[in-house]
Amino acid sequence: MLEKLKDITTFIFDVDGVLTNGNILVTETGEQLRQYNIKDGYAIQLAIKKGYQVCVITGAKTQAVKLRLEGLGVQHIYLNASYKMEPFLDFLSKTSLKREEIVYVGDDLPDQEIMEQVAISVCPADGVQEIKAISSYISPFLGGTGVARDIIEKVLKVQGKWFIDKPDADDGSLDKVKL
Repeated sequence: MLEKLKDITTFIFDVDGVLTNGNILVTETGEQLRQYNIKDGYAIQLAIKKGYQVCVITGAKTQAVKLRLEGLGVQHIYLNASYKMEPFLDFLSKTSLKREEIVYVGDDLPDQEIMEQVAISVCPADGVQEIKAISSYISPFLGGTGVARDIIEKVLKVQGKWFIDKPDADDGSLDKVKL
């Protein structure tokens, strides 16, 4: 797998169970609340600043999910994707990327078809068994606790891009988002 890490230019993530722990709190007004890991956010921002493509394909459809991703600088966001292959193919056609350049991080069956077609497929430690069986790498981190940071750090270190002089913090702000 280390050799394949050298060719990676793009990270694609699921949200629920990958960037979050998969738990959803529902308020009395029906609003869905998710919790994100700040270390994942930092790594995503760093990858974008270093010139990597970051894409999110998720079944989630709330404005809050979109706001968090836009706040991190994610340019390619596909919400409400019950069948994830269509947005994946759309992303490929818009970016002219090769599958050999892509890491996909997923945790459940809707992610499987894409995971079987990219250079490196990653799942969190608590991914479902079918996804673990096809993953190139099973992160020691549970969903929502640093899986994105784990794989981004590995890729950037192998490519000699991890070290930075003055890192910016992910303060959770929405300053990049037009509200």
